[in-house]
Amino acid sequence: MSGVRDTEPPAPRGGVTERGAGPLLLGVRHHGPGSARAVRAALEAAVPRVVLIEGPPEADALVPLAAEKDMRPPVALLAHVVDEPGNSAFWPLAEFSPEWVAIRWALEHGVPARFIDLPAAHTLAWGRDGADPDRDEPGSTPPAHPADPVAAGNPDALGPGADPGRPDEGGATDRPLEASVRIDPLAVLAETAGYDDPERWWEDVVEHRAGTAGDPFAPFTVLEEAMEALRETYGVGGHDRDLVREAYMRLQIRSARREFGDDVAVVCGAWHVPALRRRTTVGADRALLKGLPRAKVDLTWVPWTHRRLSRVSGYGAGIDSPGWYGHLFSAPDRPVVRWMTKVARLLRDEDRGVSSAHVIEAVRLADTLAAMRGRPLPGLTETTDAVRAVMCEGSDVPLALVRDRLVVGDVLGEVPESAPAVPLQRDLARSQRRLRLKPEALEREVELDLRKETDAGRSTLLHRLRLLGVAWGEPTTSRGSTGTFRETWRLRWEPELSVRVAEAGVWGTTVPAAATAKAEADAVGAPSLADVTALAERCLLAELPDALPVVMRVLADRAALDADVGHLAQALPALVRSLRYGDVRGTDTHALADVAAGLAERVFVGLPPACVALDSDAAEEMRRHIDAVHGAVGLLAEPAPDGDTAPAGDTASAGGIRGRWHSVLRLLAARDTVPGVVRGRAVRLLLDEGELAQEEAARLMGLVLSPGTEPADAAAWIEGFVGGGSGGGMLLVHDERLLGLVDAWLTGVPTDAFTDVLPLLRRTFSAYETGVRRTLGELVRRGPGVRASAEATGSGIPGFAADLDTERADAVLPMLSLLLGLGEPGGADDDVDGRADGGDGGGDGGDGAGRTHHDNDLVRVAP
Repeated sequence: MSGVRDTEPPAPRGGVTERGAGPLLLGVRHHGPGSARAVRAALEAAVPRVVLIEGPPEADALVPLAAEKDMRPPVALLAHVVDEPGNSAFWPLAEFSPEWVAIRWALEHGVPARFIDLPAAHTLAWGRDGADPDRDEPGSTPPAHPADPVAAGNPDALGPGADPGRPDEGGATDRPLEASVRIDPLAVLAETAGYDDPERWWEDVVEHRAGTAGDPFAPFTVLEEAMEALRETYGVGGHDRDLVREAYMRLQIRSARREFGDDVAVVCGAWHVPALRRRTTVGADRALLKGLPRAKVDLTWVPWTHRRLSRVSGYGAGIDSPGWYGHLFSAPDRPVVRWMTKVARLLRDEDRGVSSAHVIEAVRLADTLAAMRGRPLPGLTETTDAVRAVMCEGSDVPLALVRDRLVVGDVLGEVPESAPAVPLQRDLARSQRRLRLKPEALEREVELDLRKETDAGRSTLLHRLRLLGVAWGEPTTSRGSTGTFRETWRLRWEPELSVRVAEAGVWGTTVPAAATAKAEADAVGAPSLADVTALAERCLLAELPDALPVVMRVLADRAALDADVGHLAQALPALVRSLRYGDVRGTDTHALADVAAGLAERVFVGLPPACVALDSDAAEEMRRHIDAVHGAVGLLAEPAPDGDTAPAGDTASAGGIRGRWHSVLRLLAARDTVPGVVRGRAVRLLLDEGELAQEEAARLMGLVLSPGTEPADAAAWIEGFVGGGSGGGMLLVHDERLLGLVDAWLTGVPTDAFTDVLPLLRRTFSAYETGVRRTLGELVRRGPGVRASAEATGSGIPGFAADLDTERADAVLPMLSLLLGLGEPGGADDDVDGRADGGDGGGDGGDGAGRTHHDNDLVRVAP
């Protein structure tokens, strides 16, 4: 905070300028609670006739909205170019921002509040012309300064004049060498005072200082002197564009003085105060503004979050702990006690045992640490150390939660409905209220049951917004169900999504209309067939029937012209998923089914020749395509004789889609020119479908693993047959003939070829689960001779042998007796029909050992 009226005593409460001292310059640190309290005290003492605030003048008409009861900070002024919404800038304000306090004070006292910074029309046009090297992607961060203010050393970003979200203006001028060095004023002052942490210094000298009821202007006087000394040394601190901004602000101050006299208060970054105090001519200031580019812009209020005020978010707001600063502003009387209470409540909500004693001891420890470190009050460092030691038992894991939820925070502001907004934003707000889907800054998961009307509407809205590029929700895997009637979404509203909504406004005034227009345009401009099929799936999920005809026409045209089997195979699964989702949502998908059936036929025809003469990488990619097509064929419906649809699995008709697919697989399995991994996969798919007997599969494997086959090709065949996550390991466990073939082949691989096939085999078997690998290892350890005679002797691995393992069966008999209600072990027992067998094994079927044998030898009841 810096600024003072002049060297004369402060003006009486009745007004600023009874002594003709000039405008009251209140230099602040943006988003500083100490600055906010000092600004209110200074305004209460001075009672100016107008309050001038650093910000875009186009927002003057939006100031009255700050008095609405539905306006809850943090909020931000959003400016964007009308014909280029992505070219935008934010001016965020929190409850503890000095500018917000000044606006609220002016509205409460009926005093005009005006913004005096360089207009957004110039700022955004300047950045659009490429004159701002510090800008990131439009709309992604404020154009105030680099995304990494620490590295850039932006004085407005970090110092007491921190300027979050304020466009970095200023023209290049001839300055001394030191002017090009970007500095952090706060760090310079802290280092001068002997502090190694600028935040600790600021807390000690501003946030934790006692009130100055006798002279509310003293803090501004001191900081203005400090800023004057820094600017004499460093010039503009490496930001020449500030010269243009300050010239415009001086012109606005002159205009206000002509209207209101010297009863003018100016709230701006402390870094600018010396420049605003400096005497310059009107002509010199206007010369700096001459020739600035201009653009047509719109401004409005949008919700903001504490997280976006944090420096680590990339927005360069100049503060590390917005949640902590908000707490200091709202609880100035007993900040440490109230803070520890908040922390305890949070940890209890997370099922951690925190009692009142923990709170008391944490407060005492924080006070002790502050005294030991010579600080006037415990700061964030002391409270964090106390929380870690007392409430978190020395662990940084729960402490990370405290930092995320409280120190930074997920507070999301609100703006009134009367705030200007594009029609699309208003329609989105109506949909959110109708569906009871409130935007929240805290990430959360939402389970949707598509059988319920409200949940289906929520799903539709989220899918439409994704089509428009408004990534409010991200679909994720459902933990509760794998059915198509359930969806799980991860929701989190980010402030920049308001920019995305404004950008999407060019497509329509309502969400359905805009999503339809966007889908049609995306279909025409889609680069590949797979993109079009994915778009068709998204249109069905978003329930956009008006967009489907255009998408389907483009899809049919692309499919007819695309001769690449790989592209066709990539497109088919998305189409089939679209049919499935359409069935769940009650959408008419007959046209989509026709295209999918035609696409499948083209894949069937083109796949065999496409699988010839492939290298290893191309063969592996083709194997993945075959797996995808196989899954799609299993879901695809085919026309039934009566004209309705029948499941694809109905193979009563020899010409059915599934039957034709099986013919393709047989052709691939029999061709020697097809890579081994593809042939092996084809055999495996036929075996799983019941279209190939196990004896035939064993015969084909024996042929491939014969000495006449190259070891690398044989290893690839094995990888295709039992590789991946397709249950190949259990197939080998259950069918020891196949395992014996693999084992015999592997032991016969020549030494010089073994190192070539080993990586393929490792890749195949390493994908199995641990239990499967252990079972296979036990089977191999017993040797091929034992495996060959396993069926005849009943000595196979327990659980898979031909005969019953009596020892393992006897082990479960006591529990089985209890479950079947057949009596306690060791006592008289009943037979399966509930009749007593009587005596010591003398009953019917007794074996003299107290057991009862039944016709079903798998059940034996022991006493």
